[in-house]
Amino acid sequence: MSVTVGGGVRAQNKARTRAAIRAAAMELFAKQGYSTTTVEQIAKTAGVSHTTFFRYFSSKEQVIIGDDLAEVREATFAAIPPGLSHFDLVRHMIDDLFTVVLEDEWASNYERLELINGDPELRFAHQVETERAISEGTEFIADYVGIPADDLRLQTFVAAVSGVMFHIAQSTEQITHEMARDRLITALNLLEAGLPLRD
Repeated sequence: MSVTVGGGVRAQNKARTRAAIRAAAMELFAKQGYSTTTVEQIAKTAGVSHTTFFRYFSSKEQVIIGDDLAEVREATFAAIPPGLSHFDLVRHMIDDLFTVVLEDEWASNYERLELINGDPELRFAHQVETERAISEGTEFIADYVGIPADDLRLQTFVAAVSGVMFHIAQSTEQITHEMARDRLITALNLLEAGLPLRD
């Protein structure tokens, strides 16, 4: 479990505590399952109090669902150069998002992803988070290209891209993050080309 360096001793201690809680949760989930594991058990295994647990996570599911990368994603999107087409913009966003995930040990943890995909409660919570992220992404694209977020053309474009993303994410085939990124970019190229069925 990685600990982010920087921000002073206090920030490092907070990062260690978050990592300890997550490590304890993953250990317990592997031994006895997600649904039967309690917050109290996680806190005890992590060596923190019940109150401390809730200072770091709002719920048991957020221990797994959250990735602490919101600020990094926001900064990454803010650095995207102006003037890209909507397809090139989304390609840039996809590459940036996967780079951020791959550079973070927790976000790219396959055991975490398998747990999310294998538990109905976590899968639903993750879907809610994904839909929220798509809504934020839609707002970003709308601002970037200068059209309202509720424009039907933009909504249709986002729905098409999101549909492909969900299809790839929900595939039962075991694929790496890199393979998922490549498939998503390929699918985006097909959308831009008008969805040809032959070369």
